[in-house]
Order: sequence, then structure tokens, then C-alpha cells
Amino acid sequence: MNRIIVTGGAGFIGANYIHHLFADPDFKGSVLNLDKLTYAGNRESLLPLEKAYPDRYFFAETDICDAEKVARAFAEFKPDTVVNFAAESHVDRSIDGPMEFIQTNLVGTAVMLDNALRYWRGLDEDAKAKFRFHHVSTDEVFGSLGDEGLFKETTPYDPSSPYSASKAGSDHLVRAWHRTFGLPVLISNCSNNYGGYQFPEKLIPLMILNCLEHKPLPVYGKGLNVRDWLYVTDHCDAINTIIRSGKLGETYNIGGHNEIRNIDIVKNICSLLDEIRPLDRLSSYIELITYVADRPGHDFRYAIDASKIQNELGWTPKETFATGIRKTVMWYLENPDWWHSIQERKYRQERLGLGK
Repeated sequence: MNRIIVTGGAGFIGANYIHHLFADPDFKGSVLNLDKLTYAGNRESLLPLEKAYPDRYFFAETDICDAEKVARAFAEFKPDTVVNFAAESHVDRSIDGPMEFIQTNLVGTAVMLDNALRYWRGLDEDAKAKFRFHHVSTDEVFGSLGDEGLFKETTPYDPSSPYSASKAGSDHLVRAWHRTFGLPVLISNCSNNYGGYQFPEKLIPLMILNCLEHKPLPVYGKGLNVRDWLYVTDHCDAINTIIRSGKLGETYNIGGHNEIRNIDIVKNICSLLDEIRPLDRLSSYIELITYVADRPGHDFRYAIDASKIQNELGWTPKETFATGIRKTVMWYLENPDWWHSIQERKYRQERLGLGK
């Protein structure tokens, strides 16, 4: 991993991944970040790296659906690794505008694969053997679980939303390029990520910022939907573990071992802020909780069986939810300029995904 193309590197997980790379003293390589800079892409997340590593970190505003620009990036940067984060990723937005998800998540992935294959075929045998294309996906491709059971790598796909269906399709494309053409690929399906730099349309940053602004905390339905939560830095570490040690063509589930109901997530955030930044006019931020109409097609429960990556590659998450959520709350408290900028230009925490 000396020359890495990261797609979607100005988004939440992609930005954290690039920070994670440069925080490793053993990493001496270079990164080319290809990002379209949609509403969720924020180049400001990576400004410290642009300043600190001008000869090792490079940015190109690029839509992965643009085959000409993607081909140029491969030809000029000459990567040995590609990590494909680029995706439209918010379920609610996929309800309001599904075609953008089809375009980026399906067409964009196909463009990346097509260009990676042509580039890979032109390498010498030693470089071919070292090349990796890692595709980052989601547990939502598996659909919804009841009260029991876990998603395994062999669980049949059963996506519910336009978002998860588009990601399921992209996973199948990656497998097809490996089985048909021999492209050396790896796939990971992760549970819900949380941490710094996350766009505030997602549950955890939305609740933190609404608390700080004394706004209602909208909880879908009764808040009983269950997700497994993975701290973003643990996810980044798992991706590198898979790239370095994973078996080509294989899929690895990445989970945080933290199954929690949505309402308990919200109450946890409220309790932390009661401790760190108590309110004067309310006894607790919990009083801000407001139950709203549920999301259409809202999957009840996701839960990851991450035993394969643990048993075969020796990876386990380092953060518990208690340690990770405290770090996350503190990050938003300590970085108001980052999210104030988003509020001023893009998003004021309004409700999305009503399908109207």
C-alpha cells in the first residue's frame, strides 16, 4: 500500500480513512483522493493533511462516473491499491431521489472497475500480484432481521431501500469483475459507522447538534429499531487488515459488537451531554425527544456476525460503544467550525425521506 486511490475521500468514512493512513508512522506512501464534492463531501475535513503532506496527499474533484477523468487518474497516479468509498449513502435521501443512488453506486462502481481492469492488465506480473481493489459496502444489503440471528457473509441479499439495493448491485458487479476477469478484489460489508466528520443528516450527529441547539430530537416510530454500531477508526483499521491479509474475491463483514436500539442511542447522547454540557432550562436533554412518523420501509434490525474477519485475519474492534460515543460527542463539541460551515451552506437538520 504505497500509492492509494481513495474514492469518496471527502466524505465521512473516506476522510477518516485518509486521516487514519497518515496517522500511522509506518505509512510512507501517497494518496490520491477522488471526490465529486456532493453535499456530503467536505474538503475542509482534509485541509490539515493538504498542508502537512503536500507531496503525499493529492485531491482531484472527480465524479467516479466520469470515465475519462477516472482513466486519467489511474494512468497518472499509478496506484497499487484502490479503496472505493464513493457512494450516495443516506436511506432517507434515496427515498426522495433514488436515481442519484443508481448513478453513483452502480454506474460509478462499474466505471471504477472497468478502468481498474484495463490499468491492471497493463501492469507487469509483480505489480499485478500486488494490486488490490477494495470495495466498501454496507450490512443493509442483507435486508432486515427479526429479534434473532446475525448477518453472515453467506446471508442472501434482500435490500429494502433504493440505497441498499444500489449497494447490493455494486457488490455483485465487484464479484463479477473478479470471477469473469480475474481483477483482484476484496469486499467489506460494515455495520453503522459513527465518529467525527459525519454529515449531520445521520442519527448520531443529528442528535448531538439538535441537543446543542435545543431543538427537538426526532425519533422514528417508537425508536425500537436496532443497529450494530462501529466506531469509524475501527472500521478504517479493519479495511487495511483486509487489504493486507484478506483472500482475493472474498467478502468480510465488519461489526462493532454493539447492538443498540435507536432510542437508547439518543438517550445515551442526552446523558453524556447532561454530564458534559448541562442545560439551564431543562432537567435533561431527554426532554427534547420527540417521536415522529416512521421512515417508509424502515428495516427493524441489523446485526453483524464478524467472526470471519476475527478468526481468519485476527481483527477485532478496539472501541466499545461507551468509549466511542464519548469520543464522538467530544469531537462535535470541539469542532463547531466544521459543522457550522455545513449549516450555513448545506443542511439545517431538516427531516428527509418522506417520499413526497
